[in-house]
Amino acid sequence: MILNASGCLDALAAPEVARELDAFVTKTVTPSPRGGNEPVRIAETDVGMLNSIGLANPGIDRFCADLLPRLAELGVPLWVSVGGFNAEDYADLCGVLDHYAEVSALELNLSCPNVASPAGGVAEIVSAARAATAKPLYAKLAPSPDLREVSRAAAEAGADGLSLVNTIRGLALDERTLAPVLSTASGGLSGPALRPVALAAVFTCFRETGLPIVGMGGVETGRHALELTAAGAAAVALGTVLFADPHAPARVRAELAAESAARGFGSVEDVVGAAHDGTVARRDDTRHKNVVLAGKN
Repeated sequence: MILNASGCLDALAAPEVARELDAFVTKTVTPSPRGGNEPVRIAETDVGMLNSIGLANPGIDRFCADLLPRLAELGVPLWVSVGGFNAEDYADLCGVLDHYAEVSALELNLSCPNVASPAGGVAEIVSAARAATAKPLYAKLAPSPDLREVSRAAAEAGADGLSLVNTIRGLALDERTLAPVLSTASGGLSGPALRPVALAAVFTCFRETGLPIVGMGGVETGRHALELTAAGAAAVALGTVLFADPHAPARVRAELAAESAARGFGSVEDVVGAAHDGTVARRDDTRHKNVVLAGKN
């Protein structure tokens, strides 16, 4: 499966790109409208891109009334990213979206570097969301030093899968003034510099939890996608590359299939976890086997 990373594609502005995906992940939706951070909110670096958008979005009511029906017309499975500032926010959002058949899965944005961290731990938030919806839940995590413990807590609280990884904090300085380029000084770093970080996170969490994983972070080619898949990703999301190459979904999918075949794998699915030694404890109940099917079959 090829998805987009949340916030890296406007499907209504570029529907032809969205239709190349196996599932479209929305920008993060919060309970109330948010204007986001002040400009400057985007900065390029020689190793990737910094952003400090600040979860700008119209809020859940307008999203459901105005945007969701239009996104559903694309004919692509929809994953809705949700964010909040406490467990109740996440539960409320998941409870609302649980009633919409056009929503295939929910991604819990638990690690945005550009807003205050939500109160309560990952386990509390995932548990509250799990109680509010029967839809597949993916917990989006940052590559923190305690990622092993956090991923296990998310799994035990009821997450069906993990999205790895969110951006990491970085800073860019103006060449002339040496002042921070972004209005918030630091922001989330995505792009090539994130690739080995994401690879390590996917490898660790696959071994730790056995959950389906959407791997993301600096994917630009089929080879990059192959490596994340071998580390344990059942799906791969494209982020920064979409700004430069909007047709990357079809290209990366074809390259991934070719890379897999060249190494003797019967299908891309056979590559999942190939980097491990066979001792990974996989989840084998039906719900966890089928949860990645929230995209196209």
